[in-house]
Amino acid sequence: MASSSDASAAAAKKLEGKVALITGGASGIGECTARLFVQHGASVVVADIQDEAGARLCAELGEAASSYIRCDVTSEPDVAAAVDHAVARFGKLDIMFNNAGIGGAACHSIRESTKEDFERVLSVNLVGPFLGTKHAARVMVPAGRGGCIIGTSSLASAMGGVASHAYTCAKRALVGLTENAAAELGRHGIRVNCVSPAAAATPLATGYVGLDGEAFELVMESLANLKGVGLRVKDIAAAVLFLASDDARYVSGHNLLIDGGISVSTPAFGIFKD
Repeated sequence: MASSSDASAAAAKKLEGKVALITGGASGIGECTARLFVQHGASVVVADIQDEAGARLCAELGEAASSYIRCDVTSEPDVAAAVDHAVARFGKLDIMFNNAGIGGAACHSIRESTKEDFERVLSVNLVGPFLGTKHAARVMVPAGRGGCIIGTSSLASAMGGVASHAYTCAKRALVGLTENAAAELGRHGIRVNCVSPAAAATPLATGYVGLDGEAFELVMESLANLKGVGLRVKDIAAAVLFLASDDARYVSGHNLLIDGGISVSTPAFGIFKD
């Protein structure tokens, strides 16, 4: 007979029996989310171009719960193959997390921005999620079990002046893709959402600004609206878990900002005293 603690542990698993594919899953937000998904009972396919990191992560997660596949999200054959791999390996696909992304050049001058960098950022950060959504729908719709598609957008989707022109354009367009896909796929029981975090200390973010993790966090916390708590990668993974789980079963077409209210704040309030 199962103990009450065993029953509680089983009940706490929000993704029991689910299969998830995470692009950019070998590091940063993707890695943290993969670990959290497995803790909650999901089987996870980690798709990335970081072969060593991806293989190492899956070795830690265990062969029964995870699998790595090399995937360049700008390549439609790669994305299609990753989706097919998830179905072949685990029998289905319930959750598609279009997380892979790049920062591009740390250039905030429209006069100095290059067409090549702009196109590269859009290719990874927007075309990649388009392909992921397309091929997830390809297998989810005929399966008739619904599903969940989530993208990683950014605070730049809601505020100007916080990222490069290329990155901002890609992340704002991703919200449009999310809404349009939700409008189409809802009739099939498929929910489509995205998360838009402020900056957390991921390899992408720290590399973009040239600061290490602790220094990066100190700077971000000094700029934040919400004091007394700093954004961590685990907070973003927890938001993705929420959207992927039945806790969000009637949430679709939503851009979930994880920004401590900075997108709705103004420094003008600083002139008033408490």
